[in-house]
Amino acid sequence: MKEVSKEVVYRLLHPRQVVLVTCADERGKPNLLTVAWSTPLSFDPPLVGISIGKNRYSHGLISRTKEFAVSVPPSSLLEKVKECGKLSGRKEDKFRKVGLTPQPSRRLRAPVVKEGIAHLECRVVKEVEVGDHTLFVGEVVEAYADGRCFDGEKFDPERVGLIYHLGGAHFLFLGRSGKKNDQI
Repeated sequence: MKEVSKEVVYRLLHPRQVVLVTCADERGKPNLLTVAWSTPLSFDPPLVGISIGKNRYSHGLISRTKEFAVSVPPSSLLEKVKECGKLSGRKEDKFRKVGLTPQPSRRLRAPVVKEGIAHLECRVVKEVEVGDHTLFVGEVVEAYADGRCFDGEKFDPERVGLIYHLGGAHFLFLGRSGKKNDQI
C-alpha cells in the first residue's frame, strides 16, 4: 500500500459531484462559489451539508445571512465552474466575470444560477466547526429541476453530464462523457 500525505487524504473520497453554491450579503449583492464538498444529510427533514473554508468570503456571507442555494451545473459549464473556483467575491462580481446569470430564487434572498439544471434553496439550521472549515447544514425549503434532465427521481445520464472533481485541476463527467449538450 502507498502512503498518502495528509494534504491530499481527502482525495481518497473523490470523485465528488461539483455544485455551484450561491449566497448574498445583507443588501442582496450575490456571490457564487464552486463546491465539491457537499452531501445529503437527512430525508426528513431534507437536509444538505456544504463544507466551506473559514477564510472564504462566502463563509462569512452564509454565516451571517443563514441561507444558501445549491445549483447543479451541467458539464457544458465546466470552464465557468473552474474559473469560478479560482476567483474571490471579495474582489469582483464572480457572476459577471465568469458569465453566469443570477436568477431570483423562490424563497431566499440568495439567487440561484440560471444555467443550472437543478436548484436546492436552503436555510442554515446548524453550523459545525470542522478544522479549517465549517459544515453548514441547510434545510431544503424549495427544490426544482429541469424536467428534461431530471425525471422526478433521478438525472437522465443520456441528457446531461454531471461534473465530478477528482482533485486539483482534474474532473470527470457522469453521463455524456463530458460532451457538450447544446440542448441543456
